[in-house]
Amino acid sequence: MPVDALDQTILRLLERVAAEVILPRFGRLSAADTAEKTPGDWVTIADRESEAIITDELLRLDPHARVVGEEAASADPSLIDTVGHGRVWLVDPLDGTNNFAEGREPFGMMVALVEDGVTQAGWIYAPVTKRLCSARRGAGAFIDGVRVTAARPTDRVPVATYSNYWFSPGEAAAIETAAAGVLDLRHGLRCAAAQYAALVDGTHDIARFERIYPWDHAAGSLFLTEAGGHIARPDGQPYRSTDTGKGLLAAASHEMWECGARVLGQPLA
Repeated sequence: MPVDALDQTILRLLERVAAEVILPRFGRLSAADTAEKTPGDWVTIADRESEAIITDELLRLDPHARVVGEEAASADPSLIDTVGHGRVWLVDPLDGTNNFAEGREPFGMMVALVEDGVTQAGWIYAPVTKRLCSARRGAGAFIDGVRVTAARPTDRVPVATYSNYWFSPGEAAAIETAAAGVLDLRHGLRCAAAQYAALVDGTHDIARFERIYPWDHAAGSLFLTEAGGHIARPDGQPYRSTDTGKGLLAAASHEMWECGARVLGQPLA
């Protein structure tokens, strides 16, 4: 399928699922519509229904590929080990679920196409604003069809986000002290879909992520790097879509990544 045609197909799918499944439930969830997968990690009926529809449609579109979605992998963690083999669609049907469950933004939808562990294309859709961020390997990054380049404003201290709740109080205090005068340090958005968009559109310059799952970062990392940004593990090792564990640092440029690494690059204790 031609590039433009595939982009339109994915966009129409995400728009439809957002309109039919996600937005009607935003701010209207009942207790029966939500559950904790692990302490503090929520899933909703919107996550599950969205993933089911997106999975079916992607298999219809690309019957020789496999689909690995967040909720399917939650039920069967062995699916994560298959991401590096063959043609795989990665699906995060509702990223930022905790925000969504609390009736607030941001939240988004992410789809990525991976072949033998290398991300070839990615799409990030914001249901409320209807903004689509997309990228193709070697072909650039786009917001609503307009090619974009990540750029940091030069008239302010770099804005960095980190997930402070992953650190002990002592570690967080040390980070805050090290960042003073160097970074405008803020708490993370709790939504990778929104965070990657913010790194490219100039809202933020640096982001420290902790949990690494393929569906959370495959689309966003490609979008960021195709826009000229940089992403790597906190110790500088390259990020791969098959990576798991904890610790990932992303920035609008390599220079910004180096700046962030000096403050946010230490591993968790």
